[in-house]
Amino acid sequence: MFRPLFVFIGTRYTRAKRRNHFVSFISLTSMIGLALGVVVMIVVLSVMNGFDHEMRTRVLGMVPHATIESGEAISDWPSLAAKVKQNPQVAAVAPFTQMQGLLTNNGQVSKVLLNAIDPALERNVSIIDNFMKQGKLDDLTPGSFGIVIGDKAATKLGVGIGDKITFVAPEVSVTPAGMFPRMKRFTVVGIFHVGAGELDGYLGVTNLQDLAKMHRWKPDQVQGLRLKFDDLFQAPREAWNIAQRLGEDHYYARDWTRTHGNLYQAIRMEKAMIGLLLLLIVAVAAFNIISTLVMVVNDKKGDIAILRTLGATPGTIMRTFMVQGTVIGVVGTAIGAVVGILAALNVSAAISALEGLIGHKFLSADVYFIDYLPSQVQSQDVIMVCAAALVLSFLATLYPAWRAARTQPAEALRYE
Repeated sequence: MFRPLFVFIGTRYTRAKRRNHFVSFISLTSMIGLALGVVVMIVVLSVMNGFDHEMRTRVLGMVPHATIESGEAISDWPSLAAKVKQNPQVAAVAPFTQMQGLLTNNGQVSKVLLNAIDPALERNVSIIDNFMKQGKLDDLTPGSFGIVIGDKAATKLGVGIGDKITFVAPEVSVTPAGMFPRMKRFTVVGIFHVGAGELDGYLGVTNLQDLAKMHRWKPDQVQGLRLKFDDLFQAPREAWNIAQRLGEDHYYARDWTRTHGNLYQAIRMEKAMIGLLLLLIVAVAAFNIISTLVMVVNDKKGDIAILRTLGATPGTIMRTFMVQGTVIGVVGTAIGAVVGILAALNVSAAISALEGLIGHKFLSADVYFIDYLPSQVQSQDVIMVCAAALVLSFLATLYPAWRAARTQPAEALRYE
């Protein structure tokens, strides 16, 4: 008799009677609070997922997963690349040479890490070709001393396609007139934009043979090999294994965890810590249901007594109020999930619009490794947030429902 009745009564208590709107009001505020907690948690976790994704795809798509280098210039790099490719985890290999220095133009100076590449092979290990705003990598022909720079560096130096800039190497040339810094004029043949300030401002790309001349090497000599792995998280271990196999020739390995590993780990740790802190917000919203149900129990003591006199068991009374709290939790969580997903999908566009409206950049490329707010909704995060909210909501119903089940009909009806 009372098995379906407790569901009806429990859901009915979430709605107001004409004589008492306060109980429904506090039920509504508990529902809204839970929904807001779920929304905030989904949006923030999605933004952290976005940073994680951009770090892996953009930044780690530009920097090497790993490199194999030697203490001196490598001459027969194709045979070395063939040995490296024997590792099944290696997806692609390309030669490279690097040199740090300064770029100058009309009194403007910018530091640069000049990365010399083979344009045909670089596409296999880097995504830079996907972010070219002007020009193309194929314009880096041997002997032309062309250079590709980021748009941030181009703006700072005030140069565009076809302009000349001077590269100052961290060395000096000794002449009869004294010591002078080594300099070379390069022609800007391309400009890229990755969206990462560190790369757009300080990375330059040129041809292998041109930088070999700057090092006073033979045209076919390179500094090392850049490796791309099918799984970048395998890079530290596999690069070490490759270096050990080539150990007789004194090769050594570097991997992305040495250059950007701290940043990546910081993002992962921040996501975990922020998720835990936001879960406390959801917990506070969920446990507001306790105060709501306690007030409902006090308000409905007369109804409880009548049900008990009609034969309702304490278990039936307890389930009645558990249903009411669960309804608040389910509806609040559902609303929060829908609004949170919609907000997470549009937060990047909303922030961009707000930046354009107020004329202020929230994420400056001078401070952050990307200059926009990314967002990526992951189903497992949404499920985790909703499950946590529902579990906390259910736990919040236990004490008030147990208190209602202990109500004695005689005591409750004494003052009715």
